[in-house]
Amino acid sequence: MQEQYYGIGETAGKIYKALENKGEMTLAKLLSEVGTDEALFNQAVGWLARENNINFSKIGKSIKVSLLKG
Repeated sequence: MQEQYYGIGETAGKIYKALENKGEMTLAKLLSEVGTDEALFNQAVGWLARENNINFSKIGKSIKVSLLKG
């Protein structure tokens, strides 16, 4: 179980770094950028959302994600 938490945290870090470096992007583009399994990616996005680190905005049929400025 501890390995799963580590994987989620590591993926959350990759997501955060990608958004920090490249700015707002769609979930699909972000998943491609991070290059991980979709289930792990979704868990990491949930973690970042729960921690109030990311913002979601719907543009047409796409959902874009960006870092919250704090």
